[in-house]
Amino acid sequence: MKLRYLTLALALAGTLTACQKPADDSTTEKAATTPAVATDDSKVLATVNGTPITENTVNLYMEQRQRRSPGSPTDKKAVLEEIISLELVRQDGLAQGVDKSPEVQAQIDLQRRAVVASAAFQQQLAKNPITDEELKALYDEKVQTGNEYKARHILVKDKETAEKLIGELDKGADFAELAKKNSTGPSGKSGGDLGWFAPKSMVKPFSDAVVGMEKGSYTKEPVKTQFGWHIILLEDSRQPSPPPFEQVKPQLEMMVRNQRVQDYIQSLRGKADIEIVEIAVAPAPAPTPLPVAPAADEQASEEGGQDASADSTTAGEDAPAATGNGSTP
Repeated sequence: MKLRYLTLALALAGTLTACQKPADDSTTEKAATTPAVATDDSKVLATVNGTPITENTVNLYMEQRQRRSPGSPTDKKAVLEEIISLELVRQDGLAQGVDKSPEVQAQIDLQRRAVVASAAFQQQLAKNPITDEELKALYDEKVQTGNEYKARHILVKDKETAEKLIGELDKGADFAELAKKNSTGPSGKSGGDLGWFAPKSMVKPFSDAVVGMEKGSYTKEPVKTQFGWHIILLEDSRQPSPPPFEQVKPQLEMMVRNQRVQDYIQSLRGKADIEIVEIAVAPAPAPTPLPVAPAADEQASEEGGQDASADSTTAGEDAPAATGNGSTP
């Protein structure tokens, strides 16, 4: 058996004892391995020092391993051999008393909590299954409506500079070249290109200005946001084609599932008596001073730190950025 599969087998050890049949009285003392668990009436495929390995154990092991390591071998005979090796190691560990270690006991307890909690949530979900109607309602809520826009912008720190640049545009200056020379954001290096984006991805003053513009025009007055002054050139607009429902259904289902988890936990917290004992936290060590960077690196750091937020990909940061094509300006 390959070492990586034995390592994985050890990681999956907690999934086996829950499925094994208890050994009979004549072999319990000999094996000293099987805890009291629910009866498994599936076919016994092998025994290891009297401890049975059942078909349910093998099937569960294979399912868990595929989740952790997709593409793992699925040959039942090979998997059974892995479980036999795992059981031998487990029995030897018990014989040596490794299960009495506080650290091991804590790991076993943590794993048991996780397994039971997962089963409890699956039961909760079975009582209130996710429906297509629920997913379609979420799809209608999340799917992008309205136009997308393709634009460039020049971001400067003050209104006077912005007005001066607008004056140069009025005289026929090239927008992209002005952006390269004057914009304080990283997109200035590419002529202020923001690519395609949806208005809701922008800070509101910026998106309001873009929506009201005609294709090929630039703002005659600077647009002020909390991050500076913008000159915007609208290059194009289009009606986006949202992905079909079936294509994004798995992602929607995951969103609903995650929300169900949060709602379930919050409902339990609301009924629980929880006391958190304050834990003393050791003071953090003093930060190590960073070496002074060369001038060229300082400039790159300034652009990547202070100015990078100027074309952030989320609204509410220094300035809007293209999200439609997935690139960062």
